[in-house]
Amino acid sequence: MVPLALHEVHAALGGQFGSLSGEELITDYGQPELEYQAVRTTAAVVDLGFRGRLCLTGADRVRLLNGQVTNDVKGLGPGQGCAAAFCSPKGRLVADVNIFALREELLLDFEPGLSTALIQRLEHHIVAEDVQVVDVRPYYGLLTIQGPRSAEVIRRLELFPELPTERRRFASISDPTLGDLYLMNQPRAGFPGFDVFIPTDALGAVIDKLSAAARDEGGRLAGFHALDQARFEAGIPRFPVDMDETNLPPEAGLDRDAISYSKGCYTGQETIARIRTYGQVVKALRGLRLSAALPKLPEKGTKLFRDGREVGYLTSARHSSSLGANLALGYVRKESNALGTELLVRLPDGDSPAQVVALPFQP
Repeated sequence: MVPLALHEVHAALGGQFGSLSGEELITDYGQPELEYQAVRTTAAVVDLGFRGRLCLTGADRVRLLNGQVTNDVKGLGPGQGCAAAFCSPKGRLVADVNIFALREELLLDFEPGLSTALIQRLEHHIVAEDVQVVDVRPYYGLLTIQGPRSAEVIRRLELFPELPTERRRFASISDPTLGDLYLMNQPRAGFPGFDVFIPTDALGAVIDKLSAAARDEGGRLAGFHALDQARFEAGIPRFPVDMDETNLPPEAGLDRDAISYSKGCYTGQETIARIRTYGQVVKALRGLRLSAALPKLPEKGTKLFRDGREVGYLTSARHSSSLGANLALGYVRKESNALGTELLVRLPDGDSPAQVVALPFQP
């Protein structure tokens, strides 16, 4: 397991450690419910150092990456970013990424455990191009501030003259003590939120400042579990939990902001373009409200039925204390996924009702 750069700092603060795809993370600080409420009502500071981070440098970096991902990288100016996906030649998901156009680099942020595969893929396509692919995780950490008062927390740092107001826009500063910092407008759980990319040597100082600023706004440090619960309730799929290599990006809703249908060729484009040309996907990610009487939440892969016919499957199910309900995300065939449609969840002890509901989940 690859340890977090701030392992000792988190341990001293009571952090409970876990792992995700071989990377160490903080599950919680001993008060998971309060941490979860901070994400929803004030602000929570979470160490996302377990996520993958790559930089592409060189004169041909934009052209190379643009031929590999679903969105238009050529259209990004300095200070701008976009969501995108890497796909297989048949259009299946390989990874979803956030891409940011730095002055002389392209920065990629993505789920843990994918760095080696993405580096190999990108380097495989470098023939005579001037491109270097660098794993920057050892050099830069990633902290996120999520919640309704996240902007106020950032302002308390008094580091960034202006906060980026549009999603995936970013600002950067060069601080004589902390080094070069990048502030991304990046809501990750259905509430306002910001990511801060920080030189590793400055991580300790910045997390101290951020946690103090969050406390001043009524917030706190939080672990991954609190953030991920809020992410689930917002209906945001996470790779490889609610979308994986069996899915086409439009099935997971990535066509909303991670796919350009007007850019040039990229790996998997033919399949994705055909979906748009000939109509909707066969199945799509939907929210489901489950029975409140369930003795146990269903597992990933549990089948969904309508009128005796299998019409989909669940990817994740959770109880929401804030919404007072058992909820699930899953893929449902298009003829059965309209809002309000009544389905049955096939459980070992018998079928249980489920209803297709809007995302994000509502009380």
